Amino acid sequence: MRGAFCGVLLLLLAAISARAEDRVAVGQYLTILGDCAACHTPPGGAPFSGGRRIPTPFGWVIAPNLTFDRKSGLGLWSAADFDRALRFGRKPDGGFLYPAHPYPYFARFTAEESAAIRAYLATLAPVYQPARGADLPFPFDFRVLLWFWNALYVPAPPPLRGAGHDALWDRGAWIANGPGHCGACHTPKTLLGGDDLARAWQGGMAAGWLAPALDGDPRTGLGAWREAEIAQFLATGAAHGQLATGPMAEVITLSTAQMTKADRAAIAHYLKTLPQSPGSVAPAPPPAMMAAGEALYRLRCAPCHGRDGEGTAGLFPRLAGSAIVQAPQPATILRVVREGTRAVATKAAPTGPAMPGFAGLLDDGAIAAIATYIRNSWGNAAPAVSEAEARR
Repeated sequence: MRGAFCGVLLLLLAAISARAEDRVAVGQYLTILGDCAACHTPPGGAPFSGGRRIPTPFGWVIAPNLTFDRKSGLGLWSAADFDRALRFGRKPDGGFLYPAHPYPYFARFTAEESAAIRAYLATLAPVYQPARGADLPFPFDFRVLLWFWNALYVPAPPPLRGAGHDALWDRGAWIANGPGHCGACHTPKTLLGGDDLARAWQGGMAAGWLAPALDGDPRTGLGAWREAEIAQFLATGAAHGQLATGPMAEVITLSTAQMTKADRAAIAHYLKTLPQSPGSVAPAPPPAMMAAGEALYRLRCAPCHGRDGEGTAGLFPRLAGSAIVQAPQPATILRVVREGTRAVATKAAPTGPAMPGFAGLLDDGAIAAIATYIRNSWGNAAPAVSEAEARR
């Protein structure tokens, strides 16, 4: 009898242990969907140890330590404390978290999913990493103002499941509008920094880079992309003649490339159902600027990107038909021309081609001319770029 009882107890303990391991694995994958490491892992630092400075239009926010260090991390936080912070943007003392933490999107997590994330973070080695919560000027350093911000921009998340949509759409919509918080970058912001939902998915600014439109516009969005190309881009950072750079390169490395193939397919399926936004006709650029830009392009850019802007597959992105190139705001194309960039390298596409910057070789007027030429050649159409924009 005693032996039988011990056997049952061992089986019960084994089942509890397996269930705990499953919950940790679920939590780890949810942190991948949420791209948590991108903000909470400092360059060269321990995973999720915080301290990274996050730029916002209002100043800097410092990502907190998510390890279970008792002095500087989550070691003294209860499960309820963690859930309230993750999904509702509130600190254990009831204070507000800044919405650089995407809690309006993380509100779509369930309490069970929140507990799984916490269970995974609890398995990480504790790291002592004291960090301030923000470095914001007056009056944005008064967190009480976030009460009004939350009232304006954090309604209860509406249900995503709707008539006529299949399970694949449901999953993609949940990731993109929930843990993936894609709209946090790819939706324009109001003056107060909230999502401008009237222009959802029409592109926005993120850390000085343009996050392009993800709607169905064939010129500035994903209208010309196939679902398989979107999924491939999320896996490798290279598809449709485009290469991921800037903040998106980190998103792919730390998040989408580590997702399951099924989840990438779901995101692609959902994004291809987004409607085309109302477009605007860009006025023709000045002929003299186009002529100057063409001469500079042929000298500086054509050896890699081709005289016709078709690029080199897998090495140099195609400029003809590029949504980034034709975006209403030229921030990314100007940043790339001025400062250069390096494309993402993933296991599936290990070569991360680089481009040098031309700020030391070309003045602002020349950079503006090149950008204007690229944005209005080979079927492209976008507003001309001024010298003042290039200087900014």
